[in-house]
Amino acid sequence: MQAKSRIVLRSVSSVSLSRSRNFLIRAITALSLATGIVIADTIDADAEAANPKYAGIVVDAKTGNVLYSENADRLQYPASLTKMMTLYLTFEALEQGRIRLDTPVPFSAHASGQAPTKLGVRPGGTVTVEQAILGLVTLSANDASTALGELLGGSEERFAQIMTAKAHALGMTRTTYRNANGLPNTAQMTTARDQARLGIALRQHFPQYYGYFSTQSFKFGNRIIRSHNRLVGSVRGVDGIKTGYTRAAGFNLVSSVQVDGKSIVGVVLGGASTPARDNQMRKLIAAYLPKASSRGGSSDLIAQTAPQPAAPVAETPVSSAVAGASVSRTASAPDTHSQPESAQVAFADVAQPKSENPLLQQEMPVVKKVKTQAIKQASVAAPTPAPAYVPPEQGDTSVDELTTASTKEAQPTGWAVQIGVSASREGAMDLLDSAKSKGGKALRSAKPIALANAGSYRARFGGFDDQRAAVNACNALKRAGVKCWAMAQ
Repeated sequence: MQAKSRIVLRSVSSVSLSRSRNFLIRAITALSLATGIVIADTIDADAEAANPKYAGIVVDAKTGNVLYSENADRLQYPASLTKMMTLYLTFEALEQGRIRLDTPVPFSAHASGQAPTKLGVRPGGTVTVEQAILGLVTLSANDASTALGELLGGSEERFAQIMTAKAHALGMTRTTYRNANGLPNTAQMTTARDQARLGIALRQHFPQYYGYFSTQSFKFGNRIIRSHNRLVGSVRGVDGIKTGYTRAAGFNLVSSVQVDGKSIVGVVLGGASTPARDNQMRKLIAAYLPKASSRGGSSDLIAQTAPQPAAPVAETPVSSAVAGASVSRTASAPDTHSQPESAQVAFADVAQPKSENPLLQQEMPVVKKVKTQAIKQASVAAPTPAPAYVPPEQGDTSVDELTTASTKEAQPTGWAVQIGVSASREGAMDLLDSAKSKGGKALRSAKPIALANAGSYRARFGGFDDQRAAVNACNALKRAGVKCWAMAQ
């Protein structure tokens, strides 16, 4: 009888223990569900910071102050962050009028053969520049990135040289590019600090195109392509900009955040996984956005590389096969009607001054002269859709040889502020007269200059003794609604 009682007691105790254990598990599960995001974020973020591949930085985009830094100058693989520079040069070409948003981008066999992810355009096919941009910022399309590089540089190899020169001109002195998309190449390297510079430059230099980075989806043919960037639309204030991954690089992310007058750019390189990378970025945003400045700061933290406008040519029709992309994004679409077509791609001399940005306390290199790339439109018979661009030929004409005789007059020295370009000297002077009336004291002693170049006239104010004076004058013009940039002559 006693033995039976002991067996019953053991059974009851076992059941009670099992029930208690189950209750405890349910309680822990409920608590985890209530706070799971915070727990997961903290664990993953702490593990990410301990990852040997990890590098990160957070920069106040208003002041240039570094709010957080870990391994920020260690050389690492950029992966698809490379496409940020491809897009920078695409935006620059749009700004200069060398291409338009509806310009056809032809896909060579080399471009079409790039590894996924990609749009999947066959050799000989085309997309518009805008569709290529959207393919890069959402799908991180390797084929579209290569096609853009071939369009702008004539070949991907030459475009990579242009990318590297532009990076060094922006102060990204530890960055080297070997291709347009970021697919594995052991010589293609960057740092977290350099990627922060590029993130700030994209937002400051091309506000009219920066909205593309907040694209969450777009329609391409019968497909709806959604963005890889999970923080856009899920973290308050995040307006882009780019993700990246290769096995050697790990999981990379550059994020731009603007909230309540504060603005930061964060970089995470070498993440162990997409969730770990994203959670680390969330942690950095939460920790360092409150420490960012809400006032003051320069609007020109990274020295602007002055665009080299080209003479416009006749408008090219858009192929019906690639027209009418439907775009969904949080920012308004850029104006697609204000970019004149051009028959040139000119990567001219870029002289970069010492930046006043604390992030960039170093002498900027001077990028030596790069030959102008002449782009010729193919002659085709109707009804073939929009003429495609063909790559440049050898023996291209240098910038000096393209310059008209009138530009060989003595050129001003020192610092200048350029406000635009006109087809005539009179038009350039009219632009300057209108701007001077809005510039106030900052332009009182400035000298208006209509500088001839390759059939057009650059409207500039010269006579500034140093960078600060030129930047202050440009800021005064910007406040009056006049677009401009400060430059060394």
